[in-house]
Amino acid sequence: MNRRAAPSTSLANSPNATTAPGQTQPGGHGANKFMNELRSLHKPSWAVGALSMVSLCVVLSCVVCVWKKRLMKKDKDKEKDKKKGNEKSKGGFDTEMDGGHDETPEHESKETNLSETEPKEDEKLGSLHFTLDYNFTENTLVVGILQAAGLPAMDVGGSSDPYVKLYLLPDKKKKFETKVHRKTLEPNFDETFTFKVPYTDLGGKTLVMTVYDFDRFSKHDAIGAVKIPMSGVDFSQSLQEWRDLQKAEKEESERLGDICLSLRFVPTAGKLTVVVLEAKNLKKMDVGGLSDPYVKIHLMQNGKRLKKKKTTIKKNTLNPYYNESFSFEVPCEQIEKVQLAVTVLDYDKIGKNDAIGKLLLGGNSSGTELRHWSDMLANPRRPIAQWHSLKPQDEVNALISKK
Repeated sequence: MNRRAAPSTSLANSPNATTAPGQTQPGGHGANKFMNELRSLHKPSWAVGALSMVSLCVVLSCVVCVWKKRLMKKDKDKEKDKKKGNEKSKGGFDTEMDGGHDETPEHESKETNLSETEPKEDEKLGSLHFTLDYNFTENTLVVGILQAAGLPAMDVGGSSDPYVKLYLLPDKKKKFETKVHRKTLEPNFDETFTFKVPYTDLGGKTLVMTVYDFDRFSKHDAIGAVKIPMSGVDFSQSLQEWRDLQKAEKEESERLGDICLSLRFVPTAGKLTVVVLEAKNLKKMDVGGLSDPYVKIHLMQNGKRLKKKKTTIKKNTLNPYYNESFSFEVPCEQIEKVQLAVTVLDYDKIGKNDAIGKLLLGGNSSGTELRHWSDMLANPRRPIAQWHSLKPQDEVNALISKK
């Protein structure tokens, strides 16, 4: 009997064949491997599904956290940029870059404008006590500067070095200064000054009394002033009163410039040394708006010139620097009788050398000039430097003629 042999089929070709563990069918990829591993774990299908859902949730939560962090970082960066922009706009550095837009909040700008424009009405400058009297027989106005009170502190140490300058407007020809009182806000001056003025001309005059804070090495600061029109004063009797100081004008007259001098006296050697250090803000004398300044010094006694010295000429400047020293032989017993007349002149090759300004130093001078001289005598062998404001030459010459 012929038996037909059964066709031999490969196990691998059988559609129902099951691959042994560790083998991979060509079309099954990783899914079959994953399922086989799950079956080998003997886990039910519902547990596998739950595990997959938990894994998916963990992944999604991580993604959400990363996304939120990035958003928060962007918001912080934007806030920083806004702050920087506001700071720049407040400082005024980005005005041109931003086309002039002001990012400052409206209420802040209003407060700033108010603080800048608000007048200092409560600022107290102190008060001045003075007397006024007119001598009809001698045609003189007599002004007494008695004292000041409540002056503001102008120095770093919380005090001031006050003195009073007074003159008559509009001519300003005659000016007087009191002595400087050191480190006080309540100075007692007790000084009297006389203006020669006819009574018929007095009504058109205005008396100006300005309180200054003395400073040896810089410009003297005006604390405040009192202005009194003479037309409103009854001179049938003497006047004595207190007046509050008002804000002083920046300058009462034409500025001629300032000069810095150093004085030194050695009594044992009978030697007076003057060092012309520098000058500044001199009056323009040339057509080009500059000057060619030099300094001339006269040692004087009783209105007579004893000796003369002069510095070099500094070309085309209003702020010359000299640092030139000059010595005079003055016996110790004569130092109280001599004066120094210091004149700043503008050199001219063709015409006359014009005087820019002048000052007189000595024991019978006044104001800051007298203070400088007194400090020199009080500190023998020690150089004392100080700035002085130049005065009109005619005014100083009138003082010299009276000596």
